[in-house]
Amino acid sequence: MAGVTLMNNQVGVVVAEVMDRQENVTVKHLPSMIRVDCVGRMDFVYADISEALGEEPDFYNAAEFEENMSTHYGKMIHMDDRTIMFGNLEEAAEFIGDMLPPVVNQK
Repeated sequence: MAGVTLMNNQVGVVVAEVMDRQENVTVKHLPSMIRVDCVGRMDFVYADISEALGEEPDFYNAAEFEENMSTHYGKMIHMDDRTIMFGNLEEAAEFIGDMLPPVVNQK
């Protein structure tokens, strides 16, 4: 599993609503925070969140995500268009490995 704790404010509520659309995601609203947990992997797609907020596609980004998130568990990877959370560290390592350039043997 992986998850984040979001502030229970206007932005956090919208982010939680967007994330709740994913089958493997569970959202729990608490008085001062919102828990967003998943089994496996979940993607916080910035364009989808920006649209739900009624903003331009590039409004929501990693900085906005970090501002509204207070804690997380699991492996977090920030990309240009999304933040990905992995519950399985081996899956995260494989994902990161696929993004790395191939090793060149030098003699």
